[in-house]
Amino acid sequence: MANTEEVKETKDNPNKIGIKEGMGYMLGDAGNLFVLTYVSSFLKIFYTDVLKIKAERVATLFLLTRLWDAVNDPMWGTIVAKRRPGKDGKYRSYIKIIAVPVALSQLICFFDISRITNKDWVILAFAYITYIAFGMLYTGINVPFGSLASVITDDPDGRTLLSTFRTIGGGIGGAAPLLIAPFIIYNKVQNSDGTTHNEANANGMLIFAAVMAVCAIIFYLACYKSTKERIPSESDPQINMKETYLGMLKSRPFVVLALTGILISGQLQFASLNQYLYKNYFCNTNLSVVGTIAQYLPMALMIPFVPKLVKKYGKKELSGFGAFFSALAAIACFLLKPRPDQAWLFMVLMFIIGFGYSFVSITNWAVVADVIDYQEYKTGVKTESAVYAVYTFCRKLGQTLADYGGLMLLGKVGYDVDIMANAGFVDGVSQGILMVCTLIPAVTYTLIFLLYKFAYPLTKEKLVPVYETVRKNNEKKAGA
Repeated sequence: MANTEEVKETKDNPNKIGIKEGMGYMLGDAGNLFVLTYVSSFLKIFYTDVLKIKAERVATLFLLTRLWDAVNDPMWGTIVAKRRPGKDGKYRSYIKIIAVPVALSQLICFFDISRITNKDWVILAFAYITYIAFGMLYTGINVPFGSLASVITDDPDGRTLLSTFRTIGGGIGGAAPLLIAPFIIYNKVQNSDGTTHNEANANGMLIFAAVMAVCAIIFYLACYKSTKERIPSESDPQINMKETYLGMLKSRPFVVLALTGILISGQLQFASLNQYLYKNYFCNTNLSVVGTIAQYLPMALMIPFVPKLVKKYGKKELSGFGAFFSALAAIACFLLKPRPDQAWLFMVLMFIIGFGYSFVSITNWAVVADVIDYQEYKTGVKTESAVYAVYTFCRKLGQTLADYGGLMLLGKVGYDVDIMANAGFVDGVSQGILMVCTLIPAVTYTLIFLLYKFAYPLTKEKLVPVYETVRKNNEKKAGA
């Protein structure tokens, strides 16, 4: 009976969308990931190997700057939630206004200030200021962009479509820096014994940052032009933000979503430490390209199938299934400990992890929309930007824990910037890097599986009354 009701509701929904709208939304996340992936994956390399900031200080930098996000993200959520809709709707205008500033802030992060001054405190202060500026501007565009999905359509199939295309956009924006940057930002250096190693190139890193900035601006503006807000927002929003944020803490779906967000984002960020693994263990930074393919190819292969599987089995169910495969492969990687001449084995296991993670990634943003709808279903108040802002903070918290913990662990296993920045394999240290880069993913993917399997409550059947109630609320607003 529930399945029949769900099919009828989807068929009759007046806010259905097509591939064109999905592609428009896709462009926005590509813009996001052009700048975010480059910063997340290579800024720490820039700090340690170009600016010569010690790994422990970089870890502290990431920790302290992101503590500000505990204020910054809810602040943006409140600003966006209380803003009245304009001619562009409630969310689209932010994409147009902030596109250029966020792209330029990413560019400035990669400016080599050590060419102007050799004072450590000036270099460190510059790193703090520019990174905080980027984080604030990125939140300022990402919260409205994420909230936009919930007002483009309230159709469950449309939500899955948007999540799928957002994943494609994230794949395009995320893969581009990882595939291309290693060929531009590293120089190959000949060792005295005839072997080679790679060193970071400051000019190359800045040039590539400029390329990513231009791409981001183009894709952001294209997203603004090609999307439409169909679901009406409150013309004069009167929202008690304190009650809204406290209410999230009492919602099991949101709490589990927040925890999985910390773990998912944390693991994605932690994977950037593989740059040190490729550089100082396998001694081949071109493996970054192979690793990116291993991560994104399974996702690309599964994209045509996941929406149909979601319709048949549900988002929670598929996410738990995929996380199980990722956990098994990650545990195997830790136990097998591939040797420096077994990069192929490491990549095979990365491919299996990517296959499992593809189910989580493709459905993730539809799960966020479901939780937003569930909050409206329980409280009667639509607060998509507030929910998304807190979820964004949770993802940043995961990134912070990954960066801080990962860099501190690098320091513990002996990564000295004065030695390792200009070296390849160093006995003892390189094995320590391998241990760090395989143990943490094994733990993280296992926790993601357990949360989706046993803690997240919104099964396919439980979402049917949620969709129905939210749709009726939207029809009342449209007719008012």
